[in-house]
Amino acid sequence: MRLGSGTFATCCVAIEVLGIAVFLRGFFPAPVRSSARAEHGAEPPAPEPSAGASSNWTTLPSPLFSKVVIVLIDALRDDFVFGSKGVKFMPYTTYLVEKGASHSFVAAAKPPTVTMPRIKALMTGSLPGFVDVVRNLNSPALLEDSVIRQAKTAGKRIIFYGDETWVKLFPKHFVEYDGTTSFFVSDYTEVDNNVTRHLDKVLKRGDWDMLILHYLGLDHIGHISGPNSPLIGHKLSEMDSVLMKIHTSLKSKERETPLPSLLVLCGDHGMSETGSHGASSMEEVNTPLILISSAFERKPGDIRHPKHVQQTDVAATLAIALGLPIPKDSVGSLLFPVVEGRPMREQLRFLHLNTVQLSKLLQENVPSYEKDPGFEQFKMSERLHGNWIRLYLEEKHSEVLFNLGSKVLRQYLAALKTLSLSLSTQVAQYDMYSMMVGTVVVLEVLTLLLLSVPQALHRKAELEVPLSSPGFSLLFYLVILVLSALHVIVCTSAESSCYFCGLSWLAVGGVMVLASALLCMVVSVLTNMLVGGSASRKNPVHPSSRWSELDLLILLGTAGHVLSLGASSFVEEEHQTWYFLVNTLCLALSQETYRNCFLGDDSEPPCGLRVEQGLDGATAAWQDGPACDALERDKGHRSPSASQVLRGHEKWMVLASPWLILACCRLLRSLNQTGVQWAHRPDLGHWLTSSDHKAELSVLAAISLLVVFVLVQRGCSSVSKAALALGLLGVYCYRAAIGSVRFPWRPDSKDISKGIIEARFVYVFVLGILFTGTKDLLKSQVIAADFQLKTVGLWEIHSGLVLLAALLFRPHNLPVLAFSLLIQTLMTKFIWKPLRHDAAEITVMHYWFGQAFFYFQGNSNNIATVDISAGFVGLDTYVEIPAVLLTAFGTYAGPVLWASHLVHFLSSETCSSSALSHACFCYALICSIPVSTYIVLVTSLRYHLFIWSVFSPKLLYEGMHLLITAAVCVFFTAMDQTRLTQS
Repeated sequence: MRLGSGTFATCCVAIEVLGIAVFLRGFFPAPVRSSARAEHGAEPPAPEPSAGASSNWTTLPSPLFSKVVIVLIDALRDDFVFGSKGVKFMPYTTYLVEKGASHSFVAAAKPPTVTMPRIKALMTGSLPGFVDVVRNLNSPALLEDSVIRQAKTAGKRIIFYGDETWVKLFPKHFVEYDGTTSFFVSDYTEVDNNVTRHLDKVLKRGDWDMLILHYLGLDHIGHISGPNSPLIGHKLSEMDSVLMKIHTSLKSKERETPLPSLLVLCGDHGMSETGSHGASSMEEVNTPLILISSAFERKPGDIRHPKHVQQTDVAATLAIALGLPIPKDSVGSLLFPVVEGRPMREQLRFLHLNTVQLSKLLQENVPSYEKDPGFEQFKMSERLHGNWIRLYLEEKHSEVLFNLGSKVLRQYLAALKTLSLSLSTQVAQYDMYSMMVGTVVVLEVLTLLLLSVPQALHRKAELEVPLSSPGFSLLFYLVILVLSALHVIVCTSAESSCYFCGLSWLAVGGVMVLASALLCMVVSVLTNMLVGGSASRKNPVHPSSRWSELDLLILLGTAGHVLSLGASSFVEEEHQTWYFLVNTLCLALSQETYRNCFLGDDSEPPCGLRVEQGLDGATAAWQDGPACDALERDKGHRSPSASQVLRGHEKWMVLASPWLILACCRLLRSLNQTGVQWAHRPDLGHWLTSSDHKAELSVLAAISLLVVFVLVQRGCSSVSKAALALGLLGVYCYRAAIGSVRFPWRPDSKDISKGIIEARFVYVFVLGILFTGTKDLLKSQVIAADFQLKTVGLWEIHSGLVLLAALLFRPHNLPVLAFSLLIQTLMTKFIWKPLRHDAAEITVMHYWFGQAFFYFQGNSNNIATVDISAGFVGLDTYVEIPAVLLTAFGTYAGPVLWASHLVHFLSSETCSSSALSHACFCYALICSIPVSTYIVLVTSLRYHLFIWSVFSPKLLYEGMHLLITAAVCVFFTAMDQTRLTQS
């Protein structure tokens, strides 16, 4: 079966996406879980230990508090409360921390530091899986045991107001609730007012046991303008007044209740220096935890410094406080200061229940649990506790009883700490079977792509795909049989659950057929190469063919980047790799321009002839150069050098272009600090976004938008030019409406809106330009084979994407867009045309610059750098599909815009009929190499110390990048089919 190179590459990338999806499903494991599910009913509590005497305490202890109020402030960093901002903006809270009846802690949240996994950690005490960062966008109902479930089972009435994620996680658990949309980040006032408006009514009532308030405004401010925004102080003051109202009301009602109330102030995660979250920096991980109650006695002059605890400790503490069983999956330990005022027997009872729960969880998840230090400490503590109970029941001497009790107490606390640490660091079982299936599929596709290079880059851009080779039909069925046997063996013998084993036989059979077919295709292609290799060596077509310096740079650069992915430091600072590669590319292009302009290049083949280096030796391929039409008139046999074709200032622009591009890249590096090591250092972006430099930011944004218009309008129709101008004006108006920049005629305006009307005004022009471009493309294909119309259509689609990027980019990133277009213009006019690079080289250069501009935007392999505010531009409510698509485009705008420019350039500037096919194949190959290598690396490094903080986020980025590449390849193939239809 013969397929075009582009179609073949697109199919390969689509299969790779399937393989990566299976791998990701197996790689991100399920956390430590108890085998006793919550729906099976509550187990009786462990009885009090006894040593020769029967214990009379076999029930759960009574509740310590009558009512519990949890105030969760989203993205509340510890320094917002315990630092200078807390002293300045939260005076009442600061007073409670320093002098009031309270206990203060710094609770560490495990990555991923996003809302849904953190709520699960707070309420279940378990460690959510890393893949929950993806599920955060659409939270399913929580089936695990939790404090909320236990409270509902015990008949307690729970009221909730705030982030609707709670309502999705705990459906039918609240007697009263009002959920607010958590993802509409442009709103930081109404989203909190909708919570506070219920307070007065609820606090007057006494028909509830647990009140949960989740405030989102602080998190939204961080996403919009960062932690240093003046809005942060106003929001902290608002939260302080809310806390004072709740605390005052609880204290006034305590006279009517036999037990005191408990007020809990906490955050689900912190906030990075850029205002986002999701990773593992100290600012994102450390959150304040303040427990306030009149039961916590405090002596005058008692200064308490916040202790560091784990966020998972909250669930066990709340369960004890409410007299509930500790959630079965909890890996946290009781915060002992909460119960230290209780009698000794109650303290030991609480600690015993906690250690019993942790030891059961350890037994169910660790085969060699008896050798665990924490389990040994638990057994010793239980024996000592039994001795203490015996003495207590016999009413022995109080001093001996107190000393033994103190010893048991210390032993329990040590056992709790060790058990909790053992469970927290216990690596869950990877689904190795699913990982292996995904890896095999991806590696087979990569091998097939590599072996197909000689045919795919041939002049015809077609290759024979051996789908029905009769010689390998027996091998095909044998492989299916072997895979089926392995599947049965693995699924019947696996001790842990396996995703691939849970699929239907139809789905499993489809994957097996696919893997078998890929293997047979690889064997067939390899055999054909070996058989035909001897003939090629005897009759070489071009024995003098050689690698150019640029080819060597591309090969070594790709190999170096792939090898760097095995080191955590290089993954964290991957932007440095791409900056180095594009800078080196500029130097190589500079050397090439000097050689062509001053020395000439007699070794260059005639116009239209390019030699592609295949895996089996030198394979001749006819590739028309970009300047073919101009050079066809030359009657000589040799292609003229750049010095002969260019004149005057054009020649000097060719010589200067690499250096101008190098200067642009250097300026862009100063705009956004990214990565990990130097992300905290000040950069030009921080300077521009500060409130003191709004005028400078406004001028820079206006100039950038003007440059974008000048560079883009040259290839548009008259109607699209007008739409582009109005759209870019709308972009500035949108940023001025939300307060990012200033209007020239209203420099001191304080009227700040959501900018919904202005953003939708821009969307109209974006859709109009994209529609016009699509109409021109369809017209050039269906109605008349008009090459010029197709070129204009492709450029208008590129222009529409540029306008959309301008709307989604933050104002200080608009120079990134302007410099991107400027570099594309310089490369087109003064590099690719004069130097006559072939489609493969041009494709790799586009790919490299697209990757570099991904990091120039301020992105990194850190989830916290994803600007989710881009997904809500122009939306007044949360709509999942548009929000996800806009966020993805805003994040990957650099690679997408360079890919769309590549399609236009090859369609308009080259007379080759196979350029798009070659480009699609090369684009797919150069993206497949790193992702295929990386899944092998993370499999081998799955027990690495930084697997969850460094390697796993990068794996998610690679998976998303492969999905974007698949979409790009589909566009390539569609444009290539347009060319085939016309021809």
